[in-house]
Amino acid sequence: MEKGFKFSLKPNKEQEIFLNKMFGCTRFIYNYFLALKKEHYNTYKLQLSYKECSAMLPNLKVQYPWLKEADAVAVQQTLKKLEISYKNFFKGSGFPKFKSKHNYFQSYKTTYSHNNIEIKGNHIKLPKVGLVKFINHREIQGKIVNATISRTNTGKYYVSICCNVNVEPMPKLTQSVGIDVGVKCFATLLNGEEVPNPKFLTKYLNRIKELQRQLSNKTKGSINYHKVRVKLAKLHEKVANCRFDFLQKLSTRLIRENQTISVEGLNIKSIIQGNDLSQSISDVSWSKFFTMIKYKANWYGRTFNKVDTYFPSSQLCSVCGAINKEVKSLSVRDWTCSKCNTTHQRDFNASVNINNEGLRLSLT
Repeated sequence: MEKGFKFSLKPNKEQEIFLNKMFGCTRFIYNYFLALKKEHYNTYKLQLSYKECSAMLPNLKVQYPWLKEADAVAVQQTLKKLEISYKNFFKGSGFPKFKSKHNYFQSYKTTYSHNNIEIKGNHIKLPKVGLVKFINHREIQGKIVNATISRTNTGKYYVSICCNVNVEPMPKLTQSVGIDVGVKCFATLLNGEEVPNPKFLTKYLNRIKELQRQLSNKTKGSINYHKVRVKLAKLHEKVANCRFDFLQKLSTRLIRENQTISVEGLNIKSIIQGNDLSQSISDVSWSKFFTMIKYKANWYGRTFNKVDTYFPSSQLCSVCGAINKEVKSLSVRDWTCSKCNTTHQRDFNASVNINNEGLRLSLT
């Protein structure tokens, strides 16, 4: 399976200039052929294929000589990316968007061939760029497939190396866990453990608002505007990194401790719409958390189950199976079953029901 390893790049001034040229070249190719595909379809009602676009590149390089400086493989990868996006549009996805040079985040992808991507100590060899210094904080595993070079909103450069890796499954266990997620408490587990919500966005929200007000008072494009924009971007980046670290550590712990992991099948987009807690729900990143558990379960031989969206995990009595339809509002934290007189703590009862339903799904 494929696994990514992300490192921070430290290019010199010349390398920075070349990387920025690469972002510009790949962006130009993407926009040029997207416009061409759109025009071709409107005129002939036919899709312009990847091969046809690729055949036009030599003439395009004659017309725009600066394209010859770019990594040819990265240009081809841009065409393939466009082809996928364009075909997905006809399958129901949104129409591909033109890339803007005003977007501070830029990236391009290149593939491995004849040792054109290679790690040498604290330097990494990249096509057309040469040896670039990077922070080598971990050993990569497996065979290199491709590399994606990116520049973030804060002006930092990164390289993500995709490798083909043979991942050894973890020893099988008998434990299983049901996870009931929430806002006040991030997750309630089958063993009764309540994982507190770190609320990273709330912690820095006042500072974000302050910087946002400062930014709105600056002249767009000015030096002072850029300084405040970078400060704001760095703060958002810090929040995202803290959240990512928290989710990675928690998902890894759950994978190591349990054989079967069951979660709620939440329609998060519909939950956020018109909800007073939409900002808090976005901050906890349930969807990303579930995605992490899913791919790690595939890696290490665990079973991941997502119960049905309409499964009444909070209303169902985990002892006798009776349903209490009055348990709807989030303000109801404890309730007593009318049939067996068992008193339930809402979130723990839900985690038990999610675990039982997940085990049932594993047997079917």
